[in-house]
Amino acid sequence: MKKNVWMGVFASLIFSGSAFAADLTGIWQSIDDKTGSPKALIEITQAENGSFTGKIIKVTPRPGYTPKTMCVNCPAPYTNKPLVGLEIIHGLKHVENNNYADGRILDPLTGKMYSLKGRLASNNKRLTLRGYVGISAIGRTQTWIRQ
Repeated sequence: MKKNVWMGVFASLIFSGSAFAADLTGIWQSIDDKTGSPKALIEITQAENGSFTGKIIKVTPRPGYTPKTMCVNCPAPYTNKPLVGLEIIHGLKHVENNNYADGRILDPLTGKMYSLKGRLASNNKRLTLRGYVGISAIGRTQTWIRQ
């Protein structure tokens, strides 16, 4: 009987640890996949329905580049909204292990909306996101760094 109790405790620790390891909540530095430069700080939170959302909390200036402040070419309801505070990720769901899917991401520089999936590194420090149209083979990948 004691063996079964300890196995249950051990199993619950393993499962609770892996659920914690798959937590996206926090502040992330987005990195431009074309230049390798930091772009913005994104705060990812978990909604009541269990999905994840992300909003821009700071735009990162770079030498020789003045960042946009408004979402000019974006579709409604994002049109002419300030970038800081703009929710660019919504509906991203944990599917298994450190994998996420079924989200949407807005590229505020182009105004385009993409399907989104992602994978959290086992060390919880890097988040690889894939934005795509239709199938994930047609898209772009960015790696974000936990702050």
